[in-house]
Amino acid sequence: MPLRQVIWLAALTPVVALLYGATTARPATAAAPGPPSGWSTVFSDDFDGAAGSAPSAANWKFDTGPGSSFGTGEIETMTDSTANTHLDGNGNLDITALGSGSSWTSGRIQTPTANVGAPAGGRLEVAASIQQPSPASGLGYWPAFWMLGPGQWPENGEIDIMEDVNALSDVAGTIHCGTSPGGPCNEGTGISSGLRACPGCQSGFHTYSMILDRTNTSAETITFYLDGSAYYTVTEAQVGTATWQAAFDHNQSIILDLAMGGAFPNAACGCTSPSAATSSGGTLSVDYVAAYTTTGSAVGSTTQALPGTWNQCAAENGTCAVNGTSVVAFGANGRFNYTTATGSTPCTTGVFGDPASGVLKTCYAEAAPPAAAIWAPCASENATCSFSGVMTVAYGAAGAYRYATLPAGTSCTNAVFGDPIPGTAKSCYLVGAPPTFTTWTNCATENATCSFSGTHEVAYGANGQYFYGSFGGGTPCTNGVFGDPASGTPKNCYYQ
Repeated sequence: MPLRQVIWLAALTPVVALLYGATTARPATAAAPGPPSGWSTVFSDDFDGAAGSAPSAANWKFDTGPGSSFGTGEIETMTDSTANTHLDGNGNLDITALGSGSSWTSGRIQTPTANVGAPAGGRLEVAASIQQPSPASGLGYWPAFWMLGPGQWPENGEIDIMEDVNALSDVAGTIHCGTSPGGPCNEGTGISSGLRACPGCQSGFHTYSMILDRTNTSAETITFYLDGSAYYTVTEAQVGTATWQAAFDHNQSIILDLAMGGAFPNAACGCTSPSAATSSGGTLSVDYVAAYTTTGSAVGSTTQALPGTWNQCAAENGTCAVNGTSVVAFGANGRFNYTTATGSTPCTTGVFGDPASGVLKTCYAEAAPPAAAIWAPCASENATCSFSGVMTVAYGAAGAYRYATLPAGTSCTNAVFGDPIPGTAKSCYLVGAPPTFTTWTNCATENATCSFSGTHEVAYGANGQYFYGSFGGGTPCTNGVFGDPASGTPKNCYYQ
């Protein structure tokens, strides 16, 4: 648990309560909630299992060792003993601190990998139903539900979704990023809501969550919620694009722990904690942990970036009329979904889905290959389309085409493109380069950084399978940013 809120606590008197809406206690539920409409579940654990058993080894690993190794001043020893961390047999995980004076044991678990992240153009919600510890004397208790990126802290990013100290029945939401000490995130304090009143959070289960919103990849946000009510938001503009991308535009792991003592509880009490009077046996109980994402607009080879040979045919919610049969693109800001229309099509999310949530979109009609001066045939079906560099290739016939952005020498086959018109002999075509379109430039190998000036569309993938996003100044070339369009294959980034 890297260094967290310290400096701002000097000005904490008095703590100001925040109205969160309903905060009544509730029993543990049998299962994590399903995803909201339009979202997908990417991780969940209901903590079902026999009383006294350890949590699922597939979902969690133990972080063990002395608290001094975590860099926060905490004094407990984290163990993998079920005396400290176990299932209660009723669908809850219990993490219990045991000890007295300066000798304590407790538990800390995290997902084995950095397994959750918001895709470019999408959102990530991470939530847990938790009952905070309620010891008779809670000085020094420090429960936390948080996330951490791989790599060097704090530039790798940390999101603290729930923290309380000293059994105050409070909650704080915080991010960490940049450099330490100081930097754009004011480390080792971070950018924080500060402790806020959390009525009933020691006597019942409440839902703590955060949403990382990347629907606008140049103005991303992290918002913290208690029982579904937002109470604090941090924006990309507060720390700068480069710092934000390094910290939050990738996957993170999920962590649950119960520390004892350290910088945060000591700053809150103006003392050294825990004390001789601190009660042993306080327990952090967790009903479920879940993570959900929206897919955003990181899309594959049949929904490639708009290549520049399109004519606007309708605004969103209008009707796009075409001559004969044409591919129609729907979207904005380099994020498009596609269909093939004959005569006309409504320009709506009902037809296309929503490639750019919250943004006004437009429809564009493509002149189907082999229109003169736009597309040129490069190969018949099952032959090889040869060219230099990386190009957008169309495959099909009779107004039915699929598109992919590919390196030189692609096979002109159904295996590469899918079959846009079964039973018909097809061909591949290369798009020409009008003034608004150039070929793609290879800018980075996988896990390196694609750097450029200004804002560009970036493609990430290999072998005709690409995901896309628009970025300013550069981007990490990783699955964490784009998703994985070609699992098990070394990938590259290209920009245009």
